[in-house]
Amino acid sequence: MNLSAPTMPVFIIAVVLAALAIIGKFTAIAFVSANGFWLAIAAFVVLAIGNVAKGL
Repeated sequence: MNLSAPTMPVFIIAVVLAALAIIGKFTAIAFVSANGFWLAIAAFVVLAIGNVAKGL
């Protein structure tokens, strides 16, 4: 399996999801606070797919 760097849009999406998960931990945002763990998992999955899939 060859890994490649993710493209900038994929990286930005992962960072935004991770930031929302962290912000949701410390503030009360309806959807974000209730699903912070899953947002963090989604950020990791997006970043992992961006590393594995060539051209993403």
